[in-house]
Amino acid sequence: MAERTTTRRRQLGSTMRKLRARKGLTLEEAGGLVGVSKATVSRYETQAGPVKWIVVDALCREYGATDSERLAVVALAKDAKQQGWWSSFADSIPESMNLLLTLEDEAVSESHFSCVYVPGLLQTRAYCTALQRANEVPLESGEIERLVDIRMKRQDILNRSRPPRLWAILDESVIRRIVGSPQIMKEQLGRLLEANESPHITLQVLPFSKGAHAAALGSFVMVGGAEPTLDVVYVDFHTGSLFLEKDEELHRYRLAFEYLRAQALDMEASSSMIERIRKEL
Repeated sequence: MAERTTTRRRQLGSTMRKLRARKGLTLEEAGGLVGVSKATVSRYETQAGPVKWIVVDALCREYGATDSERLAVVALAKDAKQQGWWSSFADSIPESMNLLLTLEDEAVSESHFSCVYVPGLLQTRAYCTALQRANEVPLESGEIERLVDIRMKRQDILNRSRPPRLWAILDESVIRRIVGSPQIMKEQLGRLLEANESPHITLQVLPFSKGAHAAALGSFVMVGGAEPTLDVVYVDFHTGSLFLEKDEELHRYRLAFEYLRAQALDMEASSSMIERIRKEL
């Protein structure tokens, strides 16, 4: 079976392409500057194939990349073939999930807007299990348990010595929708209250009273890399997933998240609303 493209390799290709375009060089011109062929430069900008970090470093210097940009890209090149803890599950999880897990494994920040369910990084085991049982395609109990195990393992990034900065904005419908049972939901809301006390997690609720808002089209996640050029937006649809990384796409979602932050309740008021709904259960 062909080896899956890692997100490190995917991000490397995208970033090298952006840096070259910013400098205004053709593939042939770029290759000539560092003594490699046009085909080699083109291959480095795709999502597959081996790379030599020393060539990546040389290209970055010719492209006028800043030191921080160059070091971040070289780090990607050095680890381009590295697989994460989830590689043992790779045969049975979608490629989109493989990419998302790799992104999260390297993330320095994550910004979530959720309009249906609690973000996976903040779900309790019981809540996650109830979601899997509600799948329109019935799953075997063993399959459900495996998927839940992956979700729970994914949350380990929040327990690192230097965890990513997590900012989650939840539509009010997320905390009012009873998933599983009132008791399961009560436990889940308690988890959200605990999360909002964490120094590296910010949680806000966007109340119904705000009406139309900047992300009425649906949920999304912005995964922040060590450099802004490594940022990616993840959008999950019922029929598939999208990874957006063009500058104009990133700008649009960053702007949307800023508007959502301004419209949502502050942390204290958000916790108060969650606690009130929890007591109603």
